Amino acid sequence: MDSLEILGLIAGICTSTASIPQIVTTIKKKKVADVSPFMFLVLLAGNVLWTWYGFQRSDLPIIATNLFSVLMDIVMLFLRFKYRNERVEH
Repeated sequence: MDSLEILGLIAGICTSTASIPQIVTTIKKKKVADVSPFMFLVLLAGNVLWTWYGFQRSDLPIIATNLFSVLMDIVMLFLRFKYRNERVEH
């Protein structure tokens, strides 16, 4: 693996893990009223396209990090659906 692929992996890891804090907060609080499903749908579409692009170029960093992002987007959308009617007691 050359230095450019390592740079790509580091960049991909940073962007693909960005939604983890939101996912953790959502699971802890069971509150999704402030989470935009549209944003995660757009992210999902973009990450699917990046993954497809990575496969077309046989670029492992793009494929791996965007597949992980797709998974995180799906998890967040699932949580948005699961907790949509939950009321948090203070």
